[in-house]
Amino acid sequence: MKLLDWYIIRKFIGTYFYAIILIVGIAVIFDLAEKIDDFLEKDAPMYDIIFRYYLNFIPYFANLFSSLFVFIAVIFFTSKMAYNTEIIAILSSGVSFKRMLYPYFISATIIAIFSFVLNSFIIPPANAVRLDFENKYIKRPYVNTDRNIHRQVRPGMFVFMRSFNTYNNTAYNLSIEKFDGNKLVSKLIADNAQWDSTKEKWTINRYYIRNYTDSGEEIIKGDKIDSTFYLTPSDFNQRLKIIETMNLFQLNDFIAEQKLQGADTIEYLLIEKHGRFAYPFSVFILTLIGVSLSSRKVRGGIGLHIGLGLALSFSYILFMRFSTMFAVGGHLPPAISVWVPNFLFAIIAVGLYRMAPK
Repeated sequence: MKLLDWYIIRKFIGTYFYAIILIVGIAVIFDLAEKIDDFLEKDAPMYDIIFRYYLNFIPYFANLFSSLFVFIAVIFFTSKMAYNTEIIAILSSGVSFKRMLYPYFISATIIAIFSFVLNSFIIPPANAVRLDFENKYIKRPYVNTDRNIHRQVRPGMFVFMRSFNTYNNTAYNLSIEKFDGNKLVSKLIADNAQWDSTKEKWTINRYYIRNYTDSGEEIIKGDKIDSTFYLTPSDFNQRLKIIETMNLFQLNDFIAEQKLQGADTIEYLLIEKHGRFAYPFSVFILTLIGVSLSSRKVRGGIGLHIGLGLALSFSYILFMRFSTMFAVGGHLPPAISVWVPNFLFAIIAVGLYRMAPK
């Protein structure tokens, strides 16, 4: 059986990487055709296009559809084995269908671990370079349009501003409140606060401070004061895609920080976190579906298997995107919304496994 195991593993891994090279190559061509006007308009250097953008775009895109590539690989080489009656020969020799699945799941484990490590630790720094290139040569400068911004920057410390201007890094109608338990101990109100990049501090203009003590109130007024209140312009200039540049540990820290600040993007962050575990796990489910579906020799051959496989894989991706919308809308917890497609397709996988030739 070792010879057969290695044969299937080589076929699986080889076809998987062949599918990646083929589809990623096509994706790069289409992406280049779409963005070439931006590259020419902004005089993007050829070196940056190749090494800063596409060299980091390729692993991002490949891992994004890793499950699809796995499914295509399994469907393709297994249906070819079935068409050549290799599956019949294997089962006729006394090897059970369950035993034949071992090398498939060994390969799936290798790919799942590879995908998890890539997605959690290797691709994020590559995404940082890619997104920096996009912000410079493709996308328009980010403009913060939030109004009535509330942040809990530290336990007992709350910051409010009516708006933040990303062009001049200025916060308008600023208010900072400090609490000791449930007791308000200090409140600052100011017309605006502008970030001083040299001092790395905020210059608060036309401020009014009211301190509450046991002996009474203390009022302080002034035209200008330098201060830090645990926020920087980068906290307002970030696109949501910034989470793609964080490894798993950084993402956990960022989620904790955003929860403290009461940010309204927590659902997106949790979807990203749980997705980094759920998507690699889908490799096992799609592998079982692929083998069960394509191991039977049918009229129509490889084409029918590939057609059914693509229909199932795209329905999985569609359902995965659709379910996350419920988490964003607050109708489902992010963890459940991310894992629901896996649970549903696991049921389909078990059903197809029971129907597979034994």
